Amino acid sequence: MSVTNDELSRVVAGRTAASLFAATASARADAVALRWREGDGFAAWTWAEYGNRAARIAGALEGLGVGAGSRVVLMMRNRPEFHVADVGVLLRRATPISIYNSSSPDQIAYLVRHSGATVAVIEATFLDRFVASGVHPGQIAHVIVVDDADVSGEAMHTWDDALGSQPVELARAAAAVDPDDVATVIYTSGTTGPPKGVVIDHANVAWTIESLRRTLHAVEVEGSRLVSYLPMAHVAERMVSHYQAMAFGYEVTTCPEAGQIGAYLADVRPNILFAVPRVWEKIHAGLQGVIAASDDDKRGRYLDALEVGALVAEMRARGDEPSGELAARFEAVEADTLAPVRALLGLDELIAAISGAAPITREVLGFFRALGVPLSEIYGLSESSGPLTWEPFRVRVGTVGPAIPGLDVRLGDDGEVLCRGGNVFRGYLDDPEKTAETIDSEGWLHTGDIGVLDDAGYLRIVDRKKELIITAGGKNVSPANLEGALKALPLVGQACVVGDRRPFIGALLVLDPEVAPAWAKAHGIDDLSLPALAAHPDVVAEVGRGVEEAMAGFNQAERVKKFVLLGDEWLPDSEELTPTMKLKRRGVHAKYEKEIESLYE
Repeated sequence: MSVTNDELSRVVAGRTAASLFAATASARADAVALRWREGDGFAAWTWAEYGNRAARIAGALEGLGVGAGSRVVLMMRNRPEFHVADVGVLLRRATPISIYNSSSPDQIAYLVRHSGATVAVIEATFLDRFVASGVHPGQIAHVIVVDDADVSGEAMHTWDDALGSQPVELARAAAAVDPDDVATVIYTSGTTGPPKGVVIDHANVAWTIESLRRTLHAVEVEGSRLVSYLPMAHVAERMVSHYQAMAFGYEVTTCPEAGQIGAYLADVRPNILFAVPRVWEKIHAGLQGVIAASDDDKRGRYLDALEVGALVAEMRARGDEPSGELAARFEAVEADTLAPVRALLGLDELIAAISGAAPITREVLGFFRALGVPLSEIYGLSESSGPLTWEPFRVRVGTVGPAIPGLDVRLGDDGEVLCRGGNVFRGYLDDPEKTAETIDSEGWLHTGDIGVLDDAGYLRIVDRKKELIITAGGKNVSPANLEGALKALPLVGQACVVGDRRPFIGALLVLDPEVAPAWAKAHGIDDLSLPALAAHPDVVAEVGRGVEEAMAGFNQAERVKKFVLLGDEWLPDSEELTPTMKLKRRGVHAKYEKEIESLYE
């Protein structure tokens, strides 16, 4: 049953992230809220313990002068103390703002000064970098340090000392928070210039959570298991493992390093998993490698199982179930192949698996759905408090789903995706000019993405409005579609397509730092360093064969005609990638200007 924005707003009127937290901490007091690895096992806090710690941190912050309208920066890995600190700040009617852990001192200084923060909660491992930013002492009057560090002086405080403070009364403090209070400021990853501060209030959070509850079609998710491993400065991780956890009582296992996610999946067996495409691509590449290396009989069984799984996944997405011979074949391959592989990966108890933050290819999405992983693609922005379109079950591969409940979505005259609803942010911090460019006078958020809506309202994203390539021949080309196809190649880790105002499309390709050396070793190549492999004729030839196959589905004007293979590794929060692994085209074009020119010589 559809719901309008006004109807949904009336349902959530008065709710805040703090009130949702207090209600869950009371209702699920003895249930596990937060887990973390400790030795060979896991330690945990219940919801009651989580609430008590948050109330104590709120008491400590009160003693440091934090009150309504104050801003507090947090710089921590994914660990239970982050959640406690964030809620503690909310209980003071203040605003917690996360800093990407990869940020340089200059980037830290910019964010702190722009946000106007006066207090910081910093993990000890980042303390030297934070101090080097020059914001403390000075604008940051007090620092609470998590973990052991050389903490001295009145302005530096230990986490343990803060936990020793008199707690605020949780229910009363939560009730004092207003829906118009700012819940957080998300700083955009800066693909096209200095980061902008996206202001999200408690009403945005409550509206988005309720819309997502309805998107899940009344599927029971309370108490679901999650792994929190993406940067908490990213709106998706905040919405999934922090804000939704407050409402749905999730059991969140914190993973401090994103590279460890594979091991955590096997231990946690999550019910809900959000991941950026690169995570799914790496799992896919690993499985493809295993299949390719299997003997003919085993490889044949894998491929047959995936073929049957794909047919069943497609039927179930339409609301149908297999019958007759197909049902019998599926039962056999499910028991023999599909279920054991999912169990091996730790993906066997998923209610919903989500890919977002960047486009994922049809091949990778289809592979996981054939495997029985309920993978769907979500689309959204920081400016929409995260989700904008999503359908977790009735999936149409190649689309990012219909509008979430209560949200109006339409296309502008030029195909730009526009939306209006309770999840639209309040504006950019201290930047009314940019805000007016993004939210028009009728309340429509202009996303900057070009899309197409099908007859059922499912959205397909074409590309960023400002990133479409126009070749010298006048052809409009979507670089994201081409890059997705190229990154699906086992040996390719990253790709950047070029060709604006050029006679043809070219590409910079980066070798996958894990798959490429393994492939080279299996083919008798001695020097396994990435620079050596990028120059090796056998590797170049293998990548060339893959590029040719990947381009078969595109028309002649769109196809990549030439490429340069790079032996560099592009890392998050670098010249080439944002902290969430989005491509920084401007940085790539500047750094590899000579390599790009060589394509057209």
